[in-house]
Amino acid sequence: MPELARLPSAVALLLLLGACAAPQNTGKPAAPAAPAAAVAASAPASAASAAVPGAVRPPEPGAPRPFAEVTRGAKVDEGLFPIWRNNEKAWIEIPKDMLDKPFMFSVNVSRSVGERGLYASQMTGGDVAEFHRIGNQIQLVALNTKYRATDDQGGRRAVEQGFSPSLLGSVPMAAAEHPERKSLLIDASFLFSDIPGYSTLLEYVYRLPFGPDRGNSYFESTRADPALSTLTARIHFATPRIPAPPLVMPPVPIPSPPQATPDPRSFFISYVYNFQKLTDEPMAPRLADPRVGLFSDSFFDLGNDQHINPRVHYINRWRLEKKEPEAALSEPVTPITYWLDKNIPAKYRASVEAGILEWNKAFEGIGFKNAIVVKQQPDDADWDDMDAAHASVRWLASSDVGFAAIGPHLSDPRSGEILDADISISEAMLRSGREFAHSEAPQAATTATTAFGELPAGDSKRMPTLSSLLGRNDPVCNYAQEAAGETAFALDVLEARGEIEPGSPEAEAFVQQMLKGVVMHEVGHTLGLMHNFKGSLLLTQAQLENKGYTEANGLSGSVMDYNALNIAAHGESQGSYHDTTLGPYDYWAIEYAYKTLPKETEAADLAKIAKRGETEPGLAYADDIDAGVGGYYDGMDPMVNRFDLGNDPLAFFKRRLQLSRELWTRVQAKPPVPGEDPLRRRRAIVDGFFQLFRTVDVAGKYVGGMYTQRDLPGAGGRPNFKPVENARQREALQAIDAGLFRSDSFRFKPEFLSTLTVDYREFNRGGPLNIAGLLLAVQTAAMDRLMSPLTAMRLLDMPNYVPPAQRKSLVSLSEVYDTMQRSIWSELKTGGDIDRLRRNLQREHLRRLQILLVKSPGVFPPDALSLTRLYATRLEGELRAALARGGYSVETRAHLAESLTGLSEALRATVVKG
Repeated sequence: MPELARLPSAVALLLLLGACAAPQNTGKPAAPAAPAAAVAASAPASAASAAVPGAVRPPEPGAPRPFAEVTRGAKVDEGLFPIWRNNEKAWIEIPKDMLDKPFMFSVNVSRSVGERGLYASQMTGGDVAEFHRIGNQIQLVALNTKYRATDDQGGRRAVEQGFSPSLLGSVPMAAAEHPERKSLLIDASFLFSDIPGYSTLLEYVYRLPFGPDRGNSYFESTRADPALSTLTARIHFATPRIPAPPLVMPPVPIPSPPQATPDPRSFFISYVYNFQKLTDEPMAPRLADPRVGLFSDSFFDLGNDQHINPRVHYINRWRLEKKEPEAALSEPVTPITYWLDKNIPAKYRASVEAGILEWNKAFEGIGFKNAIVVKQQPDDADWDDMDAAHASVRWLASSDVGFAAIGPHLSDPRSGEILDADISISEAMLRSGREFAHSEAPQAATTATTAFGELPAGDSKRMPTLSSLLGRNDPVCNYAQEAAGETAFALDVLEARGEIEPGSPEAEAFVQQMLKGVVMHEVGHTLGLMHNFKGSLLLTQAQLENKGYTEANGLSGSVMDYNALNIAAHGESQGSYHDTTLGPYDYWAIEYAYKTLPKETEAADLAKIAKRGETEPGLAYADDIDAGVGGYYDGMDPMVNRFDLGNDPLAFFKRRLQLSRELWTRVQAKPPVPGEDPLRRRRAIVDGFFQLFRTVDVAGKYVGGMYTQRDLPGAGGRPNFKPVENARQREALQAIDAGLFRSDSFRFKPEFLSTLTVDYREFNRGGPLNIAGLLLAVQTAAMDRLMSPLTAMRLLDMPNYVPPAQRKSLVSLSEVYDTMQRSIWSELKTGGDIDRLRRNLQREHLRRLQILLVKSPGVFPPDALSLTRLYATRLEGELRAALARGGYSVETRAHLAESLTGLSEALRATVVKG
């Protein structure tokens, strides 16, 4: 058989043995044996070996090993995607029916660095994804749910061709198909890559190229059940070296390397990867209404060209169905369950639970009993409630204050159904809330070094989240951090009055009430509710001073507002301090989202529910953009604010100014006591200035302000945009002038300032308290609002919104500029020396004039620039006349001379058009 020489020796031997073997006696004539050469010529070697009885088919070159061989010695955790573990190795089994079938893929960060926004217990979002096979390669693909065609099949095909999915990961098959189940096996170590994109956030924070180190990453734990498979990966991030600092400092400060880790070149991040089952039939979606503030999943429906705006918005809500559909009050089939993390200190668990269960009152109003339940994670639990199977409230620690609490959720974009939620509360919030415990934190943790001086960081300083850096819509909630600042100020005032003693049971109860309010707010987010910054307008000042009324009805229309604490000014009656019960808006929003409605009348019923917001007290709604988020959206409605209280925001601003002055007076009058916190009195001064810094916008919005309503066309009666009354605009201008621009209210005793020490245990300890810098921060915030291009634009446009007969009495841009300039430079008319605080204010005003004169920014209306030049020319003449009069101190004369020179140069400079 010379042909056998062309075959591999093992195959040739098998063929030779087969040809020599006697045929079995089957009772039938034996078929003539095919010549070996014919067999060899008609089939490849693998096929030839398979034809031989008892032969083992060798694998194809490069083919995966058998399933059983790869998983030998491994233990399997059965579930949606079975997970195999063998020591440090892990594999994911993909059932045959789960290939190309959508599921929810999400990643949560259970452990992190502990500073600058890199905190533990964070959700990063998720995608509808699927496993897709190409040969022996398995792809994890995120499906594109932003563009759909809901009605037309041809449109669906066009959308699929027009918009791409995204590849999240790819891995070769680790084994051949399972011989019976036909399932696939992949090595789970592909999850050691940076699928969430955390390295982008690291680069933003540190400006260093940290990347995942697969060789030193491992799986902490895995778990699987029929609805969810999770793997927690401990990812090592590293950078080869920390670069040396530049010899010449750049104009923009360089962030320092990590400070919270032993070695700044290395740290670990724990990802909880969730593969979550989606129902074959999505929950029935419910469309959003602009009059009710609910989060939504939005997409472009390109299958219907009848709609000019193809955007569709499905509100976010949990799947909640009655066990007894016909009963007026029924328990749900599946309640919304929140797990209290085992790391929550025992003394706070009752307040956290109370904040969660408060929402059951709203669900009872629409027929659900015990819609929300709370469970405690056992202290010895070996499972992580950061997985997608447990909505949780978690406790985190950080080296800086950062945000104090956040309540994100994950939803199915096909329907808006909420699938998971994890509220994070920072232990720093409780430290921040107890003003007398701040000395335990580094100075940098309680104040921020900004261009404004020594002021606590506010909304504008919040660290961006990973989702926002990756271009995803990421609503920001800063309520808990700001509520902690409110609590610190309130305790400052009450302690200065002698009404609460540091460390007393009353102080503890005060902080516990704050915690309950924060939890109520964040739980509201996880139920689907957005912020409502008109909620604080519900009560009159008389109602706020009525303790019985506030205890029964709360302080506002909604816990989803950033409600200020109700602190009575001197001579007023004290109502409840905290808002610890739901408001009418909260009941109404839950009704819109969760009330069981007949399918055939649902649209009409929802329209009736939403329309109540146009007429019923307490149901007014305004979101973050209405309140102001920066840029074009500066917040033009003075009735839409963060951290105000009562139906008269301008009166609230005046009251907070009065409270700050009272606090400063009392603190200065009270001598230091041996053993007290050495930074307490220093913080009280800063907290008072921060109140003014935060509320100055409340007054500033009146000038050039427009009242807004969300009424739909045909509602009748109310205009959607209406200019603020002239008298109120002028009252706000006068309040800013008398309260902030004059320096009479900001005098402190020298013997008091000299006792305000620093924490000598800290490297970044600061120095003498900079009163001038604190005041200037508040004053520049007021100037920036009054001199902004958007304020100018609205003032110039206001004549278009009133009848011709009313236009002569309108507040004009010229009036605002003239009032400001006369207020800021009043000494030029009255004569006399100008003190340092006023000189600082005048310099900042002059700097803004110079920018407008020389750079001519394009965002400013031309009329605003013309008026700026007019009033700058007038100021030049007044400065020249003042200098000619003489009789000033050296400092005042130098200031006036420098101001005149700088202004004259700007007026005569070549204008650079922006």
